[in-house]
Amino acid sequence: MVWQPHITVATVIEDDGRFLFVEEFKAGRMVLNQPAGHLEANESLREAALRETLEETGWDVELTALLGIYLYSAPSNGVTYQRVCFSARPVHHDPKRELDSDISSIIWLTRDELAVQSERLRSELVLRCVDDYLTGISGPLELVRD
Repeated sequence: MVWQPHITVATVIEDDGRFLFVEEFKAGRMVLNQPAGHLEANESLREAALRETLEETGWDVELTALLGIYLYSAPSNGVTYQRVCFSARPVHHDPKRELDSDISSIIWLTRDELAVQSERLRSELVLRCVDDYLTGISGPLELVRD
């Protein structure tokens, strides 16, 4: 049997104390998540983060740092995900851009506004990534070798 983690990317985007999240329909309920998704073939991790952010939010962003690499086993399905999370700054928003079909809306929330909705988080990594960002945990983008 071959075990293989799923490689995903996520982006923590902060603007004036608020963070950009997506509301998406997963497993029969509406959840909150950072812009995130799976790495595709022939794509770098940075390219994946920029693409997923644009597809899910309509925002072009500039990656600023590597926030962390997280390993998470989803209790709902037992799948293990390796999440490569970046921090970014917003550059330009296209409000007319059609978002991915599973995205209901985008929303800007403070850390505290997010924390009081813990039952709506797609996974525990959503709040953990924001907390790591606020703690100042990060590394240079040069650590990510494409």
